[in-house]
Amino acid sequence: MLLKEGEIRIPSGCAISGFISRDGHKLNGSDVVKSISYMHDRSNGLGGGFAGYGIYPEYKDLYAFHVFYNSNTAREQTERFLDRHFDVVNLSRIPTKKIPAIINEPLIWRYFVNPLPTKIASSQLDEKEFVAQCVIRINNDIDGAYVFSSGKNMGVFKAVGFPEDVGEFYRLEEYEGYAWTAHGRYPTNTPGWWGGAHPFSLLDYTIVHNGEISSYDANRRFIEMFGYKCTLLTDTEVITYIFDYLNRKQNLSLEDIASVIAAPFWSEIDAMEKTDPEKAAKLKYFRNALSSLLITGPFSIILGYTGGLMALNDRLKLRSMVVAEKGDMVYIASEECAIRAICPDVDNIRSPRGGEPVIVNLSEEGKRKCL
Repeated sequence: MLLKEGEIRIPSGCAISGFISRDGHKLNGSDVVKSISYMHDRSNGLGGGFAGYGIYPEYKDLYAFHVFYNSNTAREQTERFLDRHFDVVNLSRIPTKKIPAIINEPLIWRYFVNPLPTKIASSQLDEKEFVAQCVIRINNDIDGAYVFSSGKNMGVFKAVGFPEDVGEFYRLEEYEGYAWTAHGRYPTNTPGWWGGAHPFSLLDYTIVHNGEISSYDANRRFIEMFGYKCTLLTDTEVITYIFDYLNRKQNLSLEDIASVIAAPFWSEIDAMEKTDPEKAAKLKYFRNALSSLLITGPFSIILGYTGGLMALNDRLKLRSMVVAEKGDMVYIASEECAIRAICPDVDNIRSPRGGEPVIVNLSEEGKRKCL
């Protein structure tokens, strides 16, 4: 039986964690599991998940689809769809480990695919838009199928359970990547099922989120005008689509996106006109033209994408988040303990201001190794 979180009220707070090696050193998945486990009391067993980047180097030029199925019928329908639109290079069940803490698992499959050039040409779309629309069609049109990861050389792993149990279930110690993110708990007010756990993903964008946004309806109505389908009815899903729309489709920088979704107050912009009129004019434009994408309510998020991570708090900083560095490593977490669990002697630990984006990209050396 599917239960909503409100029907089994277990007071807790979400936990998020992530880290990246700027020089592209491969980091074992067990490290991110250990990090999130130190915030166990912020979770409630209703969901946990991870995203790893650089984990499929042997298939790095192919899209890696991770798919949940409720039945073999749904799998057969989805595979027929994939065969019509993609060259399926490899397919298999995702390796898992049976453990008592994780139950009622769906069928979990993985596909490494290339979109068919003839299909892209006939669609008159670019490659990424073609893939994104195929993912949305599967999730919206095929009952019992949900593509929960669809980027290149990256993957999402999530389930109903505590995050440390989810990591053991997916055998994350067998994966290595240059960046990882993690989440514990569950998206607020969302039906309890595997697809509803964090991270949420489209193409290579992934979001883990601590908080609850009150602007969901306005954000959803706006983003669905551009072909997205918010089938899960949760705030974190719509945040993922906002980043995809603004970054991939509108070519806004991540700094500018932060100024849209965590925009300064009008009083701050008015004061800025005296010292930086050009920046004030840009911020006014964002607040007027993209007002429906302002995210209100408490949140801290980590965005993962090919080549980097971004951390962002709401403009009032109503959710905790700390950032630390050590050598080429950058760590982000809800609590300092999650960072020191895997790197006890970090440097430059700080708590970013509300609305201040922390953006970390691979160095040129890291790009040569990983991209």
